[in-house]
Amino acid sequence: MNTPPSPAGAGPADGPSVRIGALVPLTRPGWVEAGRHLLAGLELAARDVNEAGGIGGTPLELVVRDTAADPQRAAAAVDELARLGVAALAGEYHSVVARAAAARADALGLPFLCSSAVLDALTEQPTPWVARLAPPQSHGWRVYADFLLGAGHSRIAVAAESSVYWASGTRILRDHLAPRGGTVIALDMGALTPGAVCEALLAHRATALLLLVGHPDPAVPVVKAVRGDQRLAGLLIGAPAGQPEFAPWAGLLGDDGAAVPFLRYLPERLGPLGARVETALRERLGEAPSFVAFEGYDTIAVLAEALRSGGADRARTAESWPRVAVEGTRGRIRFSRAPGISVWQWARAPIQVVDRDPAAPGRFRVLRAGGAGSGGSAG
Repeated sequence: MNTPPSPAGAGPADGPSVRIGALVPLTRPGWVEAGRHLLAGLELAARDVNEAGGIGGTPLELVVRDTAADPQRAAAAVDELARLGVAALAGEYHSVVARAAAARADALGLPFLCSSAVLDALTEQPTPWVARLAPPQSHGWRVYADFLLGAGHSRIAVAAESSVYWASGTRILRDHLAPRGGTVIALDMGALTPGAVCEALLAHRATALLLLVGHPDPAVPVVKAVRGDQRLAGLLIGAPAGQPEFAPWAGLLGDDGAAVPFLRYLPERLGPLGARVETALRERLGEAPSFVAFEGYDTIAVLAEALRSGGADRARTAESWPRVAVEGTRGRIRFSRAPGISVWQWARAPIQVVDRDPAAPGRFRVLRAGGAGSGGSAG
């Protein structure tokens, strides 16, 4: 599906416009709720840019394409958007999809500011064309591993599906936990039913289970099976990739979905801009905005500044990554190079471990604040 530009402040202008291609998962098997929040943030920021005069007086226009969590579809969308003459690319939530988009953007010489994907190796080789807002997986997941150790968990099972992203997460956890006395037990979700997962947890004497799987299936059935097994009453269920962030998690699981810690990329407190954007996003979405919506807003805010300084020239936009300094919704955004990270990276993205409060599943509790990411060591 090719999604038309949004009419809400980001749609086609009557005359010339500066066009940004927006990659968003809007249909399944993509994580549709994440895509909806990401697009809301992108659109709101585009509206705000245009109300402030656009890019040197020229309106900003979003050209939205649905990736549906399909890497090939995303790569084809990048090719199409490049032919349409977009000045830059924005967005994408799924790491494996963003990697495909980044590879095409790099090959075509098209600036791409990735909003949410966290794979460290977003491109095979260092590239000047791609920058990223989300903290790399190796940093965020190490913060999560430290939370587990601090909570007394050293025998940690990971129920994982086959994916580069999940395999990378498992490796990060194992490498970080092993020197600190932790053990990671891999459970292959391609071979196990939810009931078999319960038996494996008991056999391995695991004290924590991490869901490295898709939502709602098989995440929801696994949570229900574990919560319903009295033998596992003391077991911690975790979901570092953030499945519990969105309302459908609570809607499908109710009280069973509480107390499942996950990573969220928000600061302890929002500043004035973040608070204003939060209010506007809540009105647009009809619910509390997730951190993904803030990532979307910040993406356009950064690209607008890069385009103002470099015009719509793609090479000049890419050259501006190390010079851009923007006050975003979650802090001041600047990009730098870091060891092991192939793209320009916001090195100070905030990280939290949070869960839904069992006393009120609609409310989140901050369990650990990882502080600003270092970029080099870092959804």
